[in-house]
Amino acid sequence: MRIGIDLGGTKIEGLVLDAGGMEIARHRIPTPRDDYRQTLAAIASMVQTLEGNLEERCSVGVGTPGVLSPVTRLMKNANSVCLNGKPLGSDLSETLGRPVRLANDANCFALSEAVDGAGKNASVVFGVIVGTGTGGGIVMNRRVHTGPNAVAGEWGHNPLPWPGDTEVPGPPCYCGREGCVETYLSGPGMTRDHRAQTGDVLEPGEIAERAEQGDAACVATLERYVDRMARGLASVLNVLDPDVVVLGGGMSKLSRLYHEVPKRWGRYVFSDRVGTPLLPPVHGDAGGVRGAAWLWSEETPGRFS
Repeated sequence: MRIGIDLGGTKIEGLVLDAGGMEIARHRIPTPRDDYRQTLAAIASMVQTLEGNLEERCSVGVGTPGVLSPVTRLMKNANSVCLNGKPLGSDLSETLGRPVRLANDANCFALSEAVDGAGKNASVVFGVIVGTGTGGGIVMNRRVHTGPNAVAGEWGHNPLPWPGDTEVPGPPCYCGREGCVETYLSGPGMTRDHRAQTGDVLEPGEIAERAEQGDAACVATLERYVDRMARGLASVLNVLDPDVVVLGGGMSKLSRLYHEVPKRWGRYVFSDRVGTPLLPPVHGDAGGVRGAAWLWSEETPGRFS
């Protein structure tokens, strides 16, 4: 039995998977606001609840915003800022009385889809999160690849490739730079782009709906978005050449991405043919918490602190 925990900014979600990946139990609680110690206690309470009707102790994997620094073993880059600078892995291990494995939430999403999702049986899976932000995770032979700097897969903080004149220097990003892929491909990035062109403030779902109804301005916004995603992912294909790319996050619900982006990324990939599929997630919003549980599969050994 494996417990997976998805530590989000507003909620903590947990589930239990059996050896075959079947969900046995699920539970959700609010995340304590800006309180590290209460967050530890909430995760401990979650584990106790999930194990309540089981006859065995489970392994525990946790998907987090941000990552553990390979140098300090402290959390960094988390938008839940109370986690930054804290030894979350070792503190959870001590609190729960067992080893705990941590991974970035995008890595957990990628692992979930690689184990028994859209990337099942693929050797190399690139999992993409396009939602409030833009992130990614790399799974090779069902093992998460984090890299020595713990930034593997962070394509969202590369500059938008092959920019046009109107895309330079690009919008400011919270990371301190300008023109990052995230500033264009996140949900807020699409809303910003549409507002800059039309003056109208629309959410991505509204833009997609109006485009389907023939709204020319919304069609143009989606066309710009598709081309930018094609360029952004082409740069990933040129470096990683994954067997499959799986989209997750709120923007992954835009169905036209799956046929329009592959039509365009061939212009930018350094190959005479691009056969890489771009696929929607099998597990949807449950991908992160399932991937956290799979951190303890035999095929995905890792460290817990």
